[in-house]
Amino acid sequence: MLATLTGLGLSAAAGLNAYIPFLVVALVARFTDVITLPPAWAWIESPWAIGIGVVLLATEVVLDKVPIVDSFNDVVQTAIRPASAGIVVAATTAAQDVEESWDFLQDNAWVSVTLGVVVALLVHATKATVRPVVDAGTLGAGAPVVSTAEDTASVGLALTAIFLPVLAFLLLVGLVVVAVWSWGRLRRGRGRARP
Repeated sequence: MLATLTGLGLSAAAGLNAYIPFLVVALVARFTDVITLPPAWAWIESPWAIGIGVVLLATEVVLDKVPIVDSFNDVVQTAIRPASAGIVVAATTAAQDVEESWDFLQDNAWVSVTLGVVVALLVHATKATVRPVVDAGTLGAGAPVVSTAEDTASVGLALTAIFLPVLAFLLLVGLVVVAVWSWGRLRRGRGRARP
């Protein structure tokens, strides 16, 4: 079950930034014994994969800070972020032996990958919906601030998912509760504003 929680946390992080959880998994696998990737996934920790990830992350970090460009970047990332989540979930689930007691997930690895893709897509959709509102509401001044907060949250979620997966899951549940509550307040506020 811990591998699934790790995967969900990494997926949420990928929904914010596709390259951060990929690089966290790659670097942790390459330089520690916390994650030992099986041979089929060892390419993730190779120098070329890490190098490409760093270049893509640097590009994403810059583009995501520029108002209007960040929205176009989100359109492109609609496919990339869930795909990245699928990769890190598949790799970390395959790397962990903690699921041995739950044969269903061992025999059906696609379930964890699918959950990861869906979580990343939901987080990404929320981000892509909120960012144009922030850009318009702040005349673009909020884009770098919000983007930096998203990147920081992605790093924190990715590290928490690997080292404290239960805490990562609790954080995700808390974020869902806050999002649902905020959405409900927003809907009630709009309903009252109508004549």
